[in-house]
Amino acid sequence: MRLIDAPTLKAWLHDGAEIALLDVREHGQYGEAHPFYAVPLPYSRLELDVGRLVPRPATRIVLLDEGDGVAARAAARLEALGYGAVHSLEGGAAAWKAAGYELFAGVNVPSKSFGEMAEHVYHTPHITAPELAARQARGDRLVVLDGRPVDEYRKMTIPGSICCPNGELPLRIAALAPDPETTIVVNCAGRTRSIIGAQTLRHFGVPNPVLALENGTQGWYLADLPLDHGADRLYPAPSGDLAAARERAGAHAERAGVTVVDAAILAIWAADPARNTFLCDVRTPEEFAAGSLPGAQSTPGGQLLQATDQYVGVRGARLVLFDGEGVRAPMTAAWLRQMGWEAFVLAEGLGASLPAPSPAAVPALPDLVALDVAGLPGLVAAGAALLDLRPSMTFRAGHIAGARWAIRPRLDGVPAPAGALVLIAAEEGVARLAALDLAERGIVATHWHKGDPAAWRAAGLAVEATPQQPADSQAIDFLFFVHDRHSGNKVAARQYLAWELGLIEKLDERERAAWRFLPTS
Repeated sequence: MRLIDAPTLKAWLHDGAEIALLDVREHGQYGEAHPFYAVPLPYSRLELDVGRLVPRPATRIVLLDEGDGVAARAAARLEALGYGAVHSLEGGAAAWKAAGYELFAGVNVPSKSFGEMAEHVYHTPHITAPELAARQARGDRLVVLDGRPVDEYRKMTIPGSICCPNGELPLRIAALAPDPETTIVVNCAGRTRSIIGAQTLRHFGVPNPVLALENGTQGWYLADLPLDHGADRLYPAPSGDLAAARERAGAHAERAGVTVVDAAILAIWAADPARNTFLCDVRTPEEFAAGSLPGAQSTPGGQLLQATDQYVGVRGARLVLFDGEGVRAPMTAAWLRQMGWEAFVLAEGLGASLPAPSPAAVPALPDLVALDVAGLPGLVAAGAALLDLRPSMTFRAGHIAGARWAIRPRLDGVPAPAGALVLIAAEEGVARLAALDLAERGIVATHWHKGDPAAWRAAGLAVEATPQQPADSQAIDFLFFVHDRHSGNKVAARQYLAWELGLIEKLDERERAAWRFLPTS
């Protein structure tokens, strides 16, 4: 690993070559303050996710931490996996700020900033919550479409809305709004997915009036209007003239500079050691689960736009998108091109014949005995130590009495146990990564257990809640930044909306210059 300074990193981020700026701090630390192009890859999950986010071992990588040595530990792990161009920002996030560069709060900042700018560029029309409520009360001819994934929609939505994630809108809008006189309102929880969803339909050329709901469900709540919880009004199957929809999507993608490539070209790119190529299945998660292409990852179109940094860790990489019908991939690729990505559409779509990808490097991790809840009481009675690696707020809500909370970058204070050491985690991989670091200190973890308070109580174990432990300062995995904006906290909701609205003004000239919006005249 080599150290670099902040000006060098800033130059690298804009030199046109591939770069992965990986923020190896935990989710809470990252979400409080990070550089614009930083990709979250917490050290607690490093080896589990790096192969997906940075497929090519020769990729130029820069690691960012708190200046606390976590980047050096992460670099050693990456080098052991074969990554050969690993660097670290000397001084971490504080050095970036000290050099005069901006640190951004929140998550998915590049995508959200782009959404805010899209509204300015395209003048996406909007409707306020009171205006929408009045039109609903009058019985106006309109349909409200929630552009978020199903799980978010079910938490809270506008009464009467239908869930249709943004990536599905062009494919299913003919079934959702067959009457061209019907006004279409797209909402999300805040601002940017409402904007992108509404503008997607405008780009797609639907004849209907299309509006974005200003400030989404939070704006609805701030207007003292009741939200719907647990709704299950989901998008219908596609209908209408699919050939015409393909033609419209393809024409828009061509305007955005999207190129169509075939499977032969993709196979060459996938084998290219000089570039990263991401194969993105933009269909629904259910479609992906039913069968996809070798080497593809599930990247539902709306979320690929909303949270690109959760799927693609390399700035400057190629993105090849596909679907099963030729509508969703072109429309999503058109947005990605405008966001500055080198995005393509796979000509054969789901029907492409592709070779199996090379297997990703797998770290050598300690073996742990999987322990079910029935075997846990005996070990506890025998004096086994319990190290709980679940999220800090989950631990606070309920854990086995006597268990100690920990997280991988903060394992140094964990004492050596006298007997067995049981690691409690939702994923075996998280437990084994922690076991690797413990082993280097001479501490041997013996078991992995996945459980929950209900199962523990049923097994006769004492369960306790500790609302103040771990302390906020130790809960580095939890983002306190307006975390309860959907839980009745109007101050937090207003703070979040103000944060979204203020993103654009924090961008510098080079960050804005990466976007390639279409001409509006």
